[in-house]
Amino acid sequence: MTMLSQLLVASVVLLLTTAPVLAETGADFLANNAKKAGVTVTDSGLQYEVIQSGDGRSPNRTARVTVHYRGTLVDGREFDSSYKRGEPATFPLNRVIAGWTEGLQLMKEGDKWRFFIPSNLGYGQRGTGRMIGPNETLIFEVELLKVQ
Repeated sequence: MTMLSQLLVASVVLLLTTAPVLAETGADFLANNAKKAGVTVTDSGLQYEVIQSGDGRSPNRTARVTVHYRGTLVDGREFDSSYKRGEPATFPLNRVIAGWTEGLQLMKEGDKWRFFIPSNLGYGQRGTGRMIGPNETLIFEVELLKVQ
């Protein structure tokens, strides 16, 4: 077997053995997190924690919202942040991952929450980008600035 073939086989083995570990780590994280004071678990499995309460309007499923957010993996690595870009993001609520669509409808303008999103409400088995692998649990700190 050539060196290149050995490297390819090793890469495939690593990929096949890592994906289930990520799913298990995310499931373990969510199971432990659900027991923490202040964490609410919805019927879908979305978990959230209220950091700051606002008193504005709540969005419906088709509303456009403006938010500031920071996304991390369970190991703390940040994969996205509107704060770092220096400007909030605006989008239709029905055009994002299911965990965001559900969670933001529970919020009011001025709220700041932390979402703990199981992979089935995030990017599932496909993952996305370079940092979010298959079956990743996602953590987002989300501040709802405006509902349109």
